[in-house]
Amino acid sequence: MTTASDPAYPAHWEADVVLRDGGTARIRPITTEDAERLVSFYEQVSDESKYYRFFAPYPRLSAKDVHRFTHHDYVDRVGLAATVGGEFIATVRFDRINAQGRPASAPADEAEVAFLVQDAHQGRGVASTLLEHIAAVARERGIRRFAAEVLPANNKMIKVFTDAGYQQKRSFEDGSVRLTLDLEPTAESLAVQRAREYRAEARSVRRLLAPGSVAVIGAGRAPGGVGRAVLRNLLDAGFTGRVYAVNRALGAERREIEGVPAFGSVGLIGEPVDLAIVAVPAEQVPQAIAECGEHGVQGLVVLSAGYAESGPRGRERQRELLRQARSYGMRLIGPNAFGIINTAADVRLNASLAPEPPPPGRIGLFTQSGAIGIALLSGLYRRGAGLSTFISSGNRADLSGNDFLQYWYEDPDTDVVLLYLESIGNPRKFTRLARRTAAAKPVVVVKGARHSGSMPPGHAVPVTRVPDATVSALLRQAGVILVGTVTELVDAGLLLAGQPLPAGPRVAILGNSESLGLLTYDACLSEGLRPLKPLDLTTGATPADFRAALAAALADEKCDAVVVTAIPWVGENGAMESGDGQVLADALREAATTSPAKPVAVVHVEIGGLAEALSAAARTVRPTAGAPAPSATTSRAPGRSQALPGANPAPPLQPHPAPAATEERGIGGGTPTPAEERGAGGSTTADGGPTRHSPPNREATRIPAYPAAERAVRALAEAVRYAQWRRQAADPGKVGEYDDIDEPGTAALIERLLGPAPDPRGTTLAAADAEDLLARYGIAVHPTLPAPDAPRAVEAARRLGYPVALKTTAPHLRHRPDLGGVRLDLADEHQLARAYAELTASLGKPEELKPVVQAMVARGVDTVVRASIDSAVGAVLSFGLAGAASELLGDTAHRLIPATDRDAAELLRSIRTAPLLFGWRGSAPVDTPALEELLLRVSRLVDDHPEVVAVALEPVIVAQHGLAVLGATVRLAPPPPRNDLGPRRLPSY
Repeated sequence: MTTASDPAYPAHWEADVVLRDGGTARIRPITTEDAERLVSFYEQVSDESKYYRFFAPYPRLSAKDVHRFTHHDYVDRVGLAATVGGEFIATVRFDRINAQGRPASAPADEAEVAFLVQDAHQGRGVASTLLEHIAAVARERGIRRFAAEVLPANNKMIKVFTDAGYQQKRSFEDGSVRLTLDLEPTAESLAVQRAREYRAEARSVRRLLAPGSVAVIGAGRAPGGVGRAVLRNLLDAGFTGRVYAVNRALGAERREIEGVPAFGSVGLIGEPVDLAIVAVPAEQVPQAIAECGEHGVQGLVVLSAGYAESGPRGRERQRELLRQARSYGMRLIGPNAFGIINTAADVRLNASLAPEPPPPGRIGLFTQSGAIGIALLSGLYRRGAGLSTFISSGNRADLSGNDFLQYWYEDPDTDVVLLYLESIGNPRKFTRLARRTAAAKPVVVVKGARHSGSMPPGHAVPVTRVPDATVSALLRQAGVILVGTVTELVDAGLLLAGQPLPAGPRVAILGNSESLGLLTYDACLSEGLRPLKPLDLTTGATPADFRAALAAALADEKCDAVVVTAIPWVGENGAMESGDGQVLADALREAATTSPAKPVAVVHVEIGGLAEALSAAARTVRPTAGAPAPSATTSRAPGRSQALPGANPAPPLQPHPAPAATEERGIGGGTPTPAEERGAGGSTTADGGPTRHSPPNREATRIPAYPAAERAVRALAEAVRYAQWRRQAADPGKVGEYDDIDEPGTAALIERLLGPAPDPRGTTLAAADAEDLLARYGIAVHPTLPAPDAPRAVEAARRLGYPVALKTTAPHLRHRPDLGGVRLDLADEHQLARAYAELTASLGKPEELKPVVQAMVARGVDTVVRASIDSAVGAVLSFGLAGAASELLGDTAHRLIPATDRDAAELLRSIRTAPLLFGWRGSAPVDTPALEELLLRVSRLVDDHPEVVAVALEPVIVAQHGLAVLGATVRLAPPPPRNDLGPRRLPSY
């Protein structure tokens, strides 16, 4: 008999999961203690579902049935249950069988599987999720196939099996459908699993951001306090749903606070509550959560502090909070959160501590810090930017940036995603989701705590050994726009939300200040852009001159973007005029809305009101037919101004000639072609979804303004690089395929080298074994012979052929030619003997130096190729020049494995010292195709064999024709666990 406290109990099978509708459930093994739960669950199942399960009327379980369904050995007989609030909502079990269908033990590798889902929870994806988990358990126990008998009328269950993506066979026997599933994961099954994950997690977020009713727990009876402030903000924003206040001091009596119904507990509210805002002291939170769970609340925003940010006791309190919330199927934002905002016209939710909500817009903003959230909201508000949604997650015990990325990918009201992150709990998953989202809309990230060496207070996440620079490079590979400061985050967000993507790096510069134009020109060169000669309109230029010059620049086919620089101009009487900026803003807007769609940015100095006028233009729009008329106030909050709730998104901006004169820029009708989607090209996203994202009409005429040329150009440069990534994402390249790769032989060699009981810490292969393994993937290591004394060094040189190199392999001298441990171009025995004597005299005894002899190779550029596997990030391929460039300056490029031919080409070209490979200062270019092939072969080796946890080829001498690998190190270990290949589960820390 097995209980949850029994050592044989497989606790690692427990998992919290998100179901199809966005709710959560807990999956765990069934134990002998579950008899009453099983009977209660079965009583709530309909007769029809029981008939489908047992193929006959089966009104109740016998004592024998209960014993059989609760007693498992977790090897040949396994049962899992999905629970909500501690009660069963579904079960699944398998029994190992032999070829005749009778009970068996290993090595039999087939099992019969059966499901039962409570009727009230059917259609939520419970059975599909249970199938993923029971299949993973079966594979762990050596079972390779599932067999299932299903009645033909049980279409729902048949669909669960057929939609799973596993290879399967179907037959009709004795009035039932027999299904056989091969449990080995396939590309299709993984795609199905991830698609379900995307949809489920996006819906779980949507339930929190668009609730029909909200209860504020901890709303004080007197003004003041966090709860009362959130309640006031909810009402002032004009929330469209029902609002309730909860205060324990009210007891059973119903009252009103701020004009809304107030109760002593959530349980006394006589109607459903979708979202609860918890603003009570930490010690009172468990009771509030329990009341919410019992009442069926779907989601929580916990503003209360005193959790992981306060120390070990708070960290344990946070773990218990998460366990409690998930036990009731609720998702959680927080604790220590600042709140959430949704500006959609049909929601108008401000469940945050921000008293002044942002106007509606097209930017989604996520931050892990309340203080940074306040700063970002303030900065965006000052510059006239609108938001679709805002989330400040605090300690992010449950919902994180990964979840909101999936929501924003599908959200039609969000065109640009901005994230401030201090930690990334699952970099592998974040990178995958970011790539998917970035293929549809820009994702801009600023990461804090990059160099602190510790996790931010309150963040309980897995630790990765990969340096932050490597993680940053992998994020850029995924299309993420990575910036260094929150100011750059806002700068980039403004440009991307209001302007089309540039078709290339050519930038026109025009303005009435020659000096400001030159500063802009220099900034463009520094950012890798191709600026055209600045056009100086002189200080006497009028707004009409600006309008004409901007229209001409936008119409120029040699221009991809325009930067307008402006200082106060000289008036008719010779005095400087700055005006209020409205006249110049109108002129620039007129030129932009009647010209080909290209991005425009403005750099201004001391022109009062220009930035405000340019951003105000964004909110001057025509309400579309059928939209509600704009109103100055709402009935809920007299005197509080409102943005236009009825404004609808417009079709994408078109990077082609201007629309007809009757259309405003970006407001034309019709569906754009794929090539018209923000000028980025391509008709599909990286995961096969539709290309999307274009600024709507209310943002289309907003021209971002910057107080410094460097800031405007940096934002524009990020847009140029992102647009290039979008164009290339449609064709990611191909993984290397080579006929001389011996994959089976390599697998057999690895198995022999690891042995029957491999060291979990791994082992570094001897040089001969490393060379043997690499050779099976077509990677030849240049021969090296030991030279423990001078005579044997001479003998080695005779075997290899002169000229030779003599070098030490001692760890403290390895790859350090600057320390004198290498002698090159030794042409004969005399030179070799003299070099050997000098080496041992100056650096130490031969047994300390471990000298070796190698034949000389053609001169070239010394490079280093590495690959490594991190459990959090995955397999990473790295490249750089050997020596100080990579070791001292960190000039190394990284790509995720498996790398494609495009990745390999970009690796070579993305390091700062890349010109040395392509003929710097008249030198001959080296054989980069051979180097790219080497990178692809190393990538294949690590991808095909996860036991190869590290490879280092150093140095790799790349000559004008060919290359030579002079040194190689290979490390083997049992494969690290892959958290992205198993069944879906929420992280638990």
